[in-house]
Formats: sequence, C-alpha cells, structure tokens
Amino acid sequence: VGAAWGTTMSEVAAALPARRVPGLTIVQLNGASDPVHEGPSAGQMLSLMGESLGARTIGFPVPAFFDRAATRRAMWQERSIKRVLSVAAAARLAVFGVGTLETGTGALPSQVYAGGHLTRSDLATARREGVVGDVCTVMLRADGSWRDIPINSRATGMTPAELRAIPRRICVVSGTGKAVPVLGALRAGVATDLVIDEETARAVLHEMRPGLRLD
Repeated sequence: VGAAWGTTMSEVAAALPARRVPGLTIVQLNGASDPVHEGPSAGQMLSLMGESLGARTIGFPVPAFFDRAATRRAMWQERSIKRVLSVAAAARLAVFGVGTLETGTGALPSQVYAGGHLTRSDLATARREGVVGDVCTVMLRADGSWRDIPINSRATGMTPAELRAIPRRICVVSGTGKAVPVLGALRAGVATDLVIDEETARAVLHEMRPGLRLD
C-alpha cells in the first residue's frame, strides 16, 4: 500500500481500527522532511498505520520539495532512494488526500502549504500558474493539467501518470473548500475510488461547468 502524507491522511491513520493484515507493507509516497516541524508528521502517520494494521512501514526521507530540480534528479539516482521508489511503484493500492492552495470557509489547511514547505515566492508562482491544489505534492490546475507547472520538477511525490499505474487508488477528501482541487484531481485521473462527505460532494457538483467534464 502506498500512502501519501498530509493532513487528511494523518486523520485517516489516527482513525484506523486495529486489524492485522499479514504480509502488508505500507510505503510513503511523497517526501515530508521539514525543519519547521509544524503539523502532523509523516513518521507519525506511518507509525499509526503500521501499529493498527501490523504492517511493515517504509518512510521516504526526502523533503516535500527540493530547492532545485537538479537536486531532485541527483537524489533519484541514489540507491537508497531508488529502493523506496521501486517499492512505491509496485504498490497495488494507493491512499491519498487532496491539498488545497487556498484557505477560508470550508477549507482545511493543507500541510503542504501551511507547514512551511513552500516559500512565498513558490506560492505566488503557483497562483500565477493557475494551481488549485495538489495530490502527493504534485501541483494541479482545475482542468487536471500538471506537466508544465515548474514547481513540479522539484516535487517528490508520484505524478498523476505514475499514480495511474497503481491498480486501485483511493482519494479521501473532506471540506467544501476542496471542491475545485478535487475536480482537478479527478480530471487528472488519479483516483479509482473517491471517499467524500455529502456536503463536499455537492460542492464538487456545483463547481462543474459545461465544457469541463470528467473523463
């Protein structure tokens, strides 16, 4: 199982009932190392999941975003990082939330944006690029596009294309402020299953416009 770290997934981990699953491995899908140490940590999320499910856990000891794309490319050549990436690529199930760039009514603060992982300049650039949120720290626009967003060259999570190679992909969402990012995620094809509360589901339907369909 691949699990993306974030606010929602930390809540999911805390709510898991105890049920041992023999032979289960849980691997972290996106980096999270952060010197600020604010908010829920990836280590805590993995620990809770491992304890509840009796699973082996594999962390991903890299930041959510590298400062330079060249650093990411170099790190991806390291054997220790390649091992984690190979386990993640072999996952049969992925579980993740959707982050939202904006805050306000109905929007829970997303750890990627609230936890000091991005600079003000990064956030300003993301807004100029039309970013509405992220999945696995990969930025998305409302139409589901992501490939040409510059900051994604520094992101450490699975891209939508890489996620789509995992057979089952469960997206967990709560909060009406995430309606537009959820649409972006669905248009990017990242989810096979969507776990969502009724109020947020209604907000997603409200945001849909003619000519912007789910494929």
